[in-house]
Amino acid sequence: MPNKSKWQRFSPLGLLLIGLGLSVTGDAMIAKGQGRPWFVRGTVGLVLFNAGLAVFGEAVKSRALYEQEARP
Repeated sequence: MPNKSKWQRFSPLGLLLIGLGLSVTGDAMIAKGQGRPWFVRGTVGLVLFNAGLAVFGEAVKSRALYEQEARP
């Protein structure tokens, strides 16, 4: 996959996963405060958040490589 295409796909996906992970983790914190089960939800939220960081990091790397290729 060319670097530009990779960057264009991974950037929004990474941001989406980061936001989703933070939302799920926040929901788990609220559940913990209310005395409801929270562990699995919190774990899933942290996994989503970390996956989002990894995907977004790959997007940044692809963007840097794309710009490097575009230089004369």
